[in-house]
Amino acid sequence: MPHRYALLIALTLASTSAWTQQAPEPEAATVPSILVVGQRPGPALWKVSKDDHVLWIFASYGPLPTQMDWRSQQLETVLANSQELLGTPGTVISVGWSNSLNMLTALPFLAGVKKNVDGARLQDQVPPDVYARWTVLKQKYIGNDAGIEELRPMFAAQTLSSRALGVAGMDGGGAVTKRIYELGKNWKIPITSTSVNIPLENPRETLRDFKKSKLDDVACFTQTIDRLEKDLETMRRRANAWAMGDLPTLRKLDFPDEKIACNAAVVDSKWLNNVKGAADMRKQVKATWIAAAEKSLTNNRSTLAVLAMSELTSPDGMLAVLRARGYQIEEPE
Repeated sequence: MPHRYALLIALTLASTSAWTQQAPEPEAATVPSILVVGQRPGPALWKVSKDDHVLWIFASYGPLPTQMDWRSQQLETVLANSQELLGTPGTVISVGWSNSLNMLTALPFLAGVKKNVDGARLQDQVPPDVYARWTVLKQKYIGNDAGIEELRPMFAAQTLSSRALGVAGMDGGGAVTKRIYELGKNWKIPITSTSVNIPLENPRETLRDFKKSKLDDVACFTQTIDRLEKDLETMRRRANAWAMGDLPTLRKLDFPDEKIACNAAVVDSKWLNNVKGAADMRKQVKATWIAAAEKSLTNNRSTLAVLAMSELTSPDGMLAVLRARGYQIEEPE
């Protein structure tokens, strides 16, 4: 599932820097295509109807050009006339720390959560041929940062991907979704979370267990390497197509998505499945969003939702579920 399950990231990004030294500026990579700049609309909205009630869906996507100024007149008009904004699906950790003292006492447990178990090095966790390819990309995009070699493969891959996208003039695309939420708040449109909330009964014990656990994240690491070696130019073309609202081109430019493997490393891990309430995470996320969408179609004349592009094009995505339940679907041209 491409929902960017935030639960592991929520635990780790609260910590301080995961490596001990600042990496030097990497040598600039040469990528031939030019990313679009200026104000761009993104794709038109998908329309889901039930009688005279409409759920409009905006397709979020990443990576996107960093120099792009996104603005969609269609989305702004729809949102201004809507009774509700549905947030993106995902997972949220609730640590249950009721005061700052409790949080301070937990901070030591956050240290080192991104690192390999028992001080293992990255080269000990991945196949030799994949590690050799990693060293080439690491030197190109990160530089001589010894600390990153202590990270679990998934987090090392995450850092490499972020640096490579930055050199290529792209980022994760989160600014677009953030802007939509800001518009909703400014216009006083009720924003409904569709995330699954998992309260941790014992945060410190859960963090301790995670630091001792192993993740099956070699596939995540390897597929990230594959994508950065072969598909960086395709990512730029897709970013341009999304920015221009060019859906035919966007649908043609398929490439392997390492996020599926990276999400699976967490969602399918023994550690997560031992966390109370975290079983069948994919089903929980999908069920939560579908329930919110159907409720909005019953109660509201107009609703705006934000979903990942893949959920609108996948044969088993959220839109496919609504279509199977008999809702009328109109796709943008």
